[in-house]
Amino acid sequence: YNTWVSRISVDDTDQKILSILKKDGRASYREIARSVGLSETAVRKRISNMIRKGIIRRFSVEYVLSDEARALVLVKTTPPTKTPEVAERIKSIEGVEAVYEVTGEHDIAVLVRGVGIGFINRCIDAIRSIEGVVSTYTMIILRAHI
Repeated sequence: YNTWVSRISVDDTDQKILSILKKDGRASYREIARSVGLSETAVRKRISNMIRKGIIRRFSVEYVLSDEARALVLVKTTPPTKTPEVAERIKSIEGVEAVYEVTGEHDIAVLVRGVGIGFINRCIDAIRSIEGVVSTYTMIILRAHI
């Protein structure tokens, strides 16, 4: 699977379609077609093509629950375990919503979400138990501005 999908170029119309879907993943083909000046069939083909190429990886729902806690966990790794291997292991932990390889002082950024701080702590403990993880730095998310 190509993790450097950003190297695949898209035209202005595809960029507009992606922008619409990012704001409203439930936008209909008809609404998108009207916004970009194409037929519904053309929009459907373009979206299917972007899914096939891996540009659109998934459609998701953004939500917030009153008793939910979220945290961003920064992870440092060490050889001989490779960072992508650690990231794959982290991805399988319950409560892990997203895993990113990043530059800087840390190697991996993890978005964790679950009911209560106790759940978040268990996720962090699970991440720390993975071979190759040297340390973590956790930030509890107070508010999102999406």
